[in-house]
Amino acid sequence: MTTVFISGSRKINRLNKEIKNRLQNALNQNFDIVVGDANGADKALQKYLSEVNYDNVVVHCAGNVCRNNIGNWKVKWVPVDSRLKGREFYTQKDKEMAATADYGFVLWDGKSPGSFNNIMELLKKNKKALVYFAPDKHFYPVSKLEDAENLLSKCDRSALDQIGKKIKLGVQMREVEGMAQSVLSF
Repeated sequence: MTTVFISGSRKINRLNKEIKNRLQNALNQNFDIVVGDANGADKALQKYLSEVNYDNVVVHCAGNVCRNNIGNWKVKWVPVDSRLKGREFYTQKDKEMAATADYGFVLWDGKSPGSFNNIMELLKKNKKALVYFAPDKHFYPVSKLEDAENLLSKCDRSALDQIGKKIKLGVQMREVEGMAQSVLSF
């Protein structure tokens, strides 16, 4: 069964018609969905999945608190070192979802480091993502580092600086490059 990791920026809290149509394509194929428990896009995605009575959903929660599970779906508890805080704490569940999924569907506001980090986690695992880039309201397929760099080129300088600092973007890009090279080597 195909599994899709759906995620997005906390500042995106509504799904437009285009996003719902793309989601519906996955639902029509009866894909398994893994989603996080954050406010914003995760919660909006959960709300939509609940409204359409979609059952093939697993909500991933970090540690021992689940912030949102609107559809009362199965929960995957991701153990996290209690010494981790903030982004580092919640990134653990995102890494788990990227590992579990075959594909990603990311709603990105062009600023959220966490959402871009999810794109990079998928690329590190040689997985593709479909990214809804909210500033221009378009979908972009991301299957290689160049695609991710093209998305970054659409962002303003201050957003790039924050993303670079918060997710160690240079390190992440080198990891993705290394993964691509290891796939090509014999």
